[in-house]
Amino acid sequence: MSVQTAPQKTETKKKKWLRARHRILTDLARPMLRLLCKWRYGCEITPFAEQGDRQYLILSNHQTPFDQFYVATAFKGAVYYIATEDIFSLGWVSDLIRFLVAPIPIRKQMGDVKAVMNCIRVAREGGTIALFPEGNRTYSGKTEYMNPAIVGLAKKLRLPIAIFRIEGGYGVEPRWSDVRRKGSMQAYVREVIEPEQYQGLSDEAFRERIEAALFVDEGKPGGIYPHKQTAEYLERAVYICPHCGLSRFESCGDIVECKTCGRQVRYLPTKELEGVGFDFRFRFMTEWYDWQKDFINAFDTLAHTASPIYEDVADISEVIVYKNKRPLYKEAKLALYGDRVVIEAAGETLELPYADVTAMSCMGRNKLNIYWNDRVLQIKGDKRFNSLKYVNICYRSKNILKGNEDGKFLGL
Repeated sequence: MSVQTAPQKTETKKKKWLRARHRILTDLARPMLRLLCKWRYGCEITPFAEQGDRQYLILSNHQTPFDQFYVATAFKGAVYYIATEDIFSLGWVSDLIRFLVAPIPIRKQMGDVKAVMNCIRVAREGGTIALFPEGNRTYSGKTEYMNPAIVGLAKKLRLPIAIFRIEGGYGVEPRWSDVRRKGSMQAYVREVIEPEQYQGLSDEAFRERIEAALFVDEGKPGGIYPHKQTAEYLERAVYICPHCGLSRFESCGDIVECKTCGRQVRYLPTKELEGVGFDFRFRFMTEWYDWQKDFINAFDTLAHTASPIYEDVADISEVIVYKNKRPLYKEAKLALYGDRVVIEAAGETLELPYADVTAMSCMGRNKLNIYWNDRVLQIKGDKRFNSLKYVNICYRSKNILKGNEDGKFLGL
């Protein structure tokens, strides 16, 4: 007589994303983080007293490299941040970050179904999730473009949304600068949007509400942010001169100079711009930055395919996503054309047509990620390297190639 046994389970139970150590470590670190935020950035953080025991989807604007710590200080317990693949490609450092806070990985500027599924998983386990819908720190002091996919994610998670506002960060440490200035900031929960308030909204109306709640424009009078190097590395953000068009700039102290026409602009502690010996047409960086975008959105990139628009020298690495970075070339020649980027190094030439480039993204202050076919190339130039021009011209060319010459999105 044979005895039938129950089939063996071959699948192992999936480990939980949420761990007690995430909450314990965050709670222990919070008092120190509060002091550090105040000392380093002059940031006054208002604790979210109404949080209770509820979980939230936290949406925040993005101004400084310290923004995630303002969020962690304002909220109780662990917060699970949606973070780009760059911090997951640092070898053992990435392993340590995963152990301590378990961020949710997402591929920057690309659709990522796995990231959405991981968010749903964290929400079902009772976790609070935080993300920066801009995906980029502001270059000008004004909130950048927000990916409309945030609407679909929020409706899937069905969590109350805490709108977290950071103000003054651009004055204290502009993205293009290497120095922090004395000044004040504030970070706080502006409002909570309950699921029953947004589930009935159209996607467009919901997106507009989120954008309006998070919008900050520091291109106006307010605050004093003194430093001897107020303009240094402004050339990371500007590459078009109002007087001579496409150009290069070089900064020193509180002055940035156009290397084509020689005009100099002073960046004042009030965030205002002032022409040296002439009347400069823009009062704040927001105005110059917006004008620069308008210039590129009217620029015929396909008329500039025979010779480079810009040339640079940079180090090239390949990002092995969620693992590490593999150096490819040191001091490679980089040429930006209207329809492609060309890399020359070690006797080799690598052409990256925009038609084959899935996305380009500015990383940090002076790095550029190119998502090309199935590879991610990271370009790191010198201190004065402007990655923004590569992103803007690539997306302008893509708009033209798609027959969308009126398209305004330039990658940020």
